[in-house]
Amino acid sequence: MNIGSNDALIVVDVQNDFCPGGTAAVEDGDAVARKMSDVALNFRSRDGRVFATQDWHPTDHRSFADNGGIWPTHCVRGSQGAEFHKDLKLPIGSSIVRKGEDVEGDAYSGFDGTSLESHLERLSVRRVFVGGLSTEYAVQHTVYDALQKGYSAFVITDAISAVNANPDDDQRALDSMLASGAKPITTDELIGQ
Repeated sequence: MNIGSNDALIVVDVQNDFCPGGTAAVEDGDAVARKMSDVALNFRSRDGRVFATQDWHPTDHRSFADNGGIWPTHCVRGSQGAEFHKDLKLPIGSSIVRKGEDVEGDAYSGFDGTSLESHLERLSVRRVFVGGLSTEYAVQHTVYDALQKGYSAFVITDAISAVNANPDDDQRALDSMLASGAKPITTDELIGQ
């Protein structure tokens, strides 16, 4: 696939707390980190833009079970759990987009309360390629918002992983993204191997 300056890769929440050993870990999170690293480096070498979203919650975030929410405490700003996975190598020039900083907002989407859209507009981005963690939450909501905002959106199907609180949540989320207009692509297809 031809990649250029009007294309953006969105690496979604590839953080320690969402990877094995983290407080809200998904299966294969570390493998997703490695795949997204390969894609990001290749993408940037072809003049594509690279953005990485990062949950960056205050300790009293309402989504945490200790505060009445449904999630274990995760990705508290400045904590080791909020840091990107060690195998995620972002190229020079990548932009970090922090989300979930408001105590009241879940901020699943990379567009929710962030500067992501203004960056994409300034760079005249037309297509976004989305991968990361987790499929049925942050990835899905980021894809939905990208489509709603008029971007052509691709889901990197072998570089996502799900919580799967219910069996097959991952497949239902992927089917829903594709039914909404997103296109599937694999890392090999994107990198051109």
